[in-house]
Amino acid sequence: MDLFKVYRLWDIEPVRGIDTTLWDKDGNEYTDMYGGHAVISIGHSHPHYIRMISEQLARLGFYSNAVQNSLQKELAHRIGRASGYDDYSLFLCNSGAEANENALKLASFHTGKSRILAFSGSFHGRTSGAAAVTDNPGLRSPFNSAERVTYISLSDTEAVERELSRGTYAGVIIEGIQGVAGIHMPDDAFLVELRRMCSRYGAVLIVDEVQSGYGRTGKFFAHQFSGIRADIVTTAKGMANGFPIGGVIISPEIKPSYGLLGTTFGGNHLACTAALAVLDVIENEHLVENAAKKGEYFLKAFHPSGQLDPALEQYRGRGLMIGLQLKPQYSGLREMLLVREHIFTGAAGPDVIRLLPPLTLSFETAAGFMKSWHRLTSTEKN
Repeated sequence: MDLFKVYRLWDIEPVRGIDTTLWDKDGNEYTDMYGGHAVISIGHSHPHYIRMISEQLARLGFYSNAVQNSLQKELAHRIGRASGYDDYSLFLCNSGAEANENALKLASFHTGKSRILAFSGSFHGRTSGAAAVTDNPGLRSPFNSAERVTYISLSDTEAVERELSRGTYAGVIIEGIQGVAGIHMPDDAFLVELRRMCSRYGAVLIVDEVQSGYGRTGKFFAHQFSGIRADIVTTAKGMANGFPIGGVIISPEIKPSYGLLGTTFGGNHLACTAALAVLDVIENEHLVENAAKKGEYFLKAFHPSGQLDPALEQYRGRGLMIGLQLKPQYSGLREMLLVREHIFTGAAGPDVIRLLPPLTLSFETAAGFMKSWHRLTSTEKN
């Protein structure tokens, strides 16, 4: 039996990591400026993380959600305190797609309606409902078609008002920052208006913070720059530093009932322990603040003397969620960073590089990346 081939793979196999450094099976060293799709929030092999998971595994690795699990309650309390959503409830699952599935289901249960408003360029996952609200027809089979979903342009206030005023929408789902689309941010003023319109027309506001959450942008959740509160927030990627977990943070206005949601593996003992270890490190090492500071560093580094870097059409993002829109002549730069400089980055099509490094990123590593960037862009220019 072979693997079902659905990924394009680099011919590199990382086998070891410490903080922002990786080594492949041949002993070659790499700098991780991508964090495995924004998953590695506290760096590879953090000692506190390893210790907590190891100790928990020695006690108990798993039991079902048919019994009490105080780790779940502790995690809910800690996430509420860290995010400011302390009066909300938490449902634990296994991934971002699953979190969004449950959020959409809750919105529909709560309102009794079936339509969802989503946005151009959105990505919310590959499972049925999540794919239906993802603006990529290639991800949708006939089974999970988007017949009950309307897509509008990001930050188009008039279009949102026009649709929501019809009174047929269960909810609106929007990313705190669009990641897969190339780091596109909804305007803060638009988010304020979106919150107002959802409240006015009785639609549930779901903010997908799967990639943009957990301190990556310099606040715990990206939408908090606008000052709004969502009805539902979904989270996953940076939550447990690589251990599968997802969460749905739910307004007290949405009432639970037995059987409404469920999961076999969600919120298991190891997953909760991993997530608690991540929160420990984020808080003790001030990683939300570090993400903000490193974001300021890159903003200045890519705008020397107030001018945009000559290799770029546009710089987008907040904190350590950065999109670098390349000029056409630099379209091969991501591959060059990996092959020549041994730096992992992400992409959004051929002309956008995504930087999503661990939140532990040091100034030394950030400066090393910029040296590699200038070395390659100078070579390309000449």
